[in-house]
Amino acid sequence: MRNGAKLYVVDPRRTSTAQWADSWLGLDVGSDICLANAMGREIIAAGLANKEFIENSTSCFDAYRECVEKYTLERAERETRVPAAVIREAAHAYARAGRAQICWTLGITEHHNGVDNVLSLINLSLLTGHVGRYGSGLNPLRGQNNVQGGGDMGAIPDRLPGFQHVENAELRAKFERAWGVPINPKRGWHLSQMFDAMERGELTTLYVLGENPADSESDRHRALKLLGGLSFLVVQDLFYTKTAALGETEGTVTSSERRVQRVRAAVPAPEGVRDDLEVVYELARRLGHDWGKPNPEEIWNEVRALSPMHGGMSYRRLEEMGGIQWPCYDESHPGELYLHSRLWERPVVGPLAPFSAVEFEPPVDQLDETYPIRLTTGRRLDSYNTGVQSGGYASPLRRREALELCPEDGSRYEVVEGEKVRVSSRRGSVIAPVRFDPGLRPGLAFLTVHFHDQVATNDLTIDAVDPKSGTSEFKATAIRIDKLDGNGKEF
Repeated sequence: MRNGAKLYVVDPRRTSTAQWADSWLGLDVGSDICLANAMGREIIAAGLANKEFIENSTSCFDAYRECVEKYTLERAERETRVPAAVIREAAHAYARAGRAQICWTLGITEHHNGVDNVLSLINLSLLTGHVGRYGSGLNPLRGQNNVQGGGDMGAIPDRLPGFQHVENAELRAKFERAWGVPINPKRGWHLSQMFDAMERGELTTLYVLGENPADSESDRHRALKLLGGLSFLVVQDLFYTKTAALGETEGTVTSSERRVQRVRAAVPAPEGVRDDLEVVYELARRLGHDWGKPNPEEIWNEVRALSPMHGGMSYRRLEEMGGIQWPCYDESHPGELYLHSRLWERPVVGPLAPFSAVEFEPPVDQLDETYPIRLTTGRRLDSYNTGVQSGGYASPLRRREALELCPEDGSRYEVVEGEKVRVSSRRGSVIAPVRFDPGLRPGLAFLTVHFHDQVATNDLTIDAVDPKSGTSEFKATAIRIDKLDGNGKEF
């Protein structure tokens, strides 16, 4: 920005990032598709679409154009509460820019239609050609260390390492030959489907590595009940003991830009502490499969042999090049700098990039007279997820969890800062102190999931799940606020 870049921030809250922006589009929670579709319609109507790129590199444009035609600027203003002139300005600035990126985080994906939210943003990049080139693209800002690497290694219900589809018999056979065991040809369950299977009695044993679903699930009451009802639950997590928290590991990590890098142990592990690999190998041995002694480089070479996109990433090259971006097919390949650069080849290499006609749907948990306030959840700068990791150290920024409201709502509900109130949704209630945030608009409240011992936020949130991704609608809960008397009872 100091070098002249323009920043447009779309966020229900006026965050510190929004305060830096040229323009803040403070939309209503859950109206993202309406905003994106209106921007797309405006770009087409103003003659700013990249026709050459659309014709050569994309498909399904006509269906997209027909879909967005009804999303006028006036309709978008009604649905999003962002002024039509501001939406038009953002659309023109994005389309006219020589280089432009769209970055998003969980505010887009943690909805019952989160996948469609992302597709609506992809549409804008295809419409303008802002993809696959220097300084232009689509950038989902990952929230957790090595989450990209987890996906690369097959931690997805329907994929094997290298994003190879488990239901593809030819791809599956390659892994079966290497591993010497048959692989279930059906896709697995994502997290929400796992809980559904627990409820049906189909999933009775769970092995949890580095995850905290008891606090992170959107319906916390249900999660605790179902986890407690399992026949057998194994938890492998380095934060359960102070000794285990000192363990170090080796291997590779993948950043959001697809760059695979070496990871090395900074210090030797204390006596008696086992690396995650050692734990898994020992478990396999006790189940009758002796894999030998874990060696990170040998494991990585197995990945390279089975995953074409990692084929050229030897430890030696990773060292010499300071990391390599996948796909990297052989040891003469430098790694692909721009993931979608193929879309600029003439003719295009591989399949065309499809537009997606997606429609606006409001949040599942509707506001009404009983629950008139929209609660959205998120993170604070000094803390992380359910607090298991970040809670172990002090921060000068950290304050106790509180329900954040705008000062106008404080006056409306006759509450003062620090006063404890009961916060209720259609699923449960919690007691929380009030804190005022001028970055919130009337009718919008904010909580985090960092401090469930203080305020169990996920006792409130709704278990409305995106059928495509399995992600719950953490960002849009309907609540009400009730004052308490001196004994903690409601007036």
